[in-house]
Amino acid sequence: MAMITFRINRYNPDDERRGHYVQEYALDVCKGCTVLDALNQIKWEQDGSLTFRRSCRSGICGSCAMTIKGVNRLACETQVLALKSPNVTVEPMRGYPDIKDLVVSLDPLVRGLLAVRPYLITKTPPPSDQERLQSPEERARLDGLYECILCGACTSSCPSFWADKEYIGPHAFLKAYRFVADSRDEGSREHLEALDDKHGLWRCHTIFNCVEACPKDLNPTRAIGELKKELVRQRIG
Repeated sequence: MAMITFRINRYNPDDERRGHYVQEYALDVCKGCTVLDALNQIKWEQDGSLTFRRSCRSGICGSCAMTIKGVNRLACETQVLALKSPNVTVEPMRGYPDIKDLVVSLDPLVRGLLAVRPYLITKTPPPSDQERLQSPEERARLDGLYECILCGACTSSCPSFWADKEYIGPHAFLKAYRFVADSRDEGSREHLEALDDKHGLWRCHTIFNCVEACPKDLNPTRAIGELKKELVRQRIG
C-alpha cells in the first residue's frame, strides 16, 4: 500500500463564480490499482459529487479518457503506482468544452467523425451468392485502422485542434482512411470531400502528439499522410 494524493481539476457549471479549482484527496493505493479504481473509491467513500465517465473498465469503450499527469490516458488502463509519484494530477481532456469536473463535451469529436462519412460506401450491387470478399492481403491493410475506440485522446492532444475548433481532427482522419483503404469501399471521394480545406488535412503539422496520446498505439499521422497522397492522386486524375 502507498498513500497517494490525487489532485483533481474540478468544475461545477452551477457555481460559475468558483470556476475551475483543484481539490485534493488522499488515498491508500495497492499494487494493481488503476486511476479509475482510485476515482471510484474517492467517489464512493469521500466525495459523491465527483463526476467522471466510465463504462467497460477494459480499455474498449474509451469513456474514461482524461489527462493524467499531463498526458491523455485511459484511467482504466493506467496503474497508479506505475506513475511513480506520490502526487497524481487528474484533469479533463484539453480542447473540449467542459461539462462538469472530468467530463467534457465530445460534440467536436462527433462532428469531425460525421464529416468523413465513417461507413462503407458502395455503388455496385452486392454479389447475389456471397459477401463482398477480400483477400488476406486486402484485409491486412486495415490493421492499425479499425481498432480506434474514439476516446478522443488524440484530437485533444493536437495543437491544431487547440487553435481551430472546426478542425476535423486526427480521430476522424484515421476513420476516413480506414474506409479509403478498404478494398470494398467505392466512395473515397465522399470520404475525402470534407478533408480538403483549411479545417481538414492540410492543417496537420505532423507533430505526432496524436500518435503518442493514442492508448491503442495507432498512428493517425501515417493515415493523414496516406490521405494527402490520395487527395493529390485524385487532383491530378
